Amino acid sequence: MTPLVSIIMGSTSDLPVMEEAAKVLNELHIPFEMNALSAHRTPEKVEEFAQNAHGRGIKVIIAGAGMAAHLPGVIAAFTALPVIGVPVKSSFDGMDSLLAIVQMPPGIPVATVAVNGARNAGILAAQMISLGDTELFARLVAFKEDLKKKIIQANEELTKVKYEFKV
Repeated sequence: MTPLVSIIMGSTSDLPVMEEAAKVLNELHIPFEMNALSAHRTPEKVEEFAQNAHGRGIKVIIAGAGMAAHLPGVIAAFTALPVIGVPVKSSFDGMDSLLAIVQMPPGIPVATVAVNGARNAGILAAQMISLGDTELFARLVAFKEDLKKKIIQANEELTKVKYEFKV
């Protein structure tokens, strides 16, 4: 099985956040790979990865990093593939990571999700890939319908919560 999505993290300490992308890709039956690469400690490996990703069949890259968070932007600088950045909360409530990822120069876009928003990154990657895959698109429609059903069910359960002054 050839991976279609590559999940990259700055270090394995980011795994608890980034595995949320893996879970949703797995749920949607999208083959993916996971690796740790550092824009600062292994820049040559990041360059090599980014330049070869398309040739290996990768369609979308999800890159998560905390603090200075240069990883998504460095990857985007070396590939024409879509890159989704996940700011990982490690300091300053993740604002440093968010700003480092979202403030890219013209010509080097990185789609950016919320701080620790790897689940949404996985969904966004699936939506990108589904543009050329009708079966995946149908799975995404069902996935979104399931989200709707969960909220309807949660609201029904809230009606059973009793308080003296709840009307």
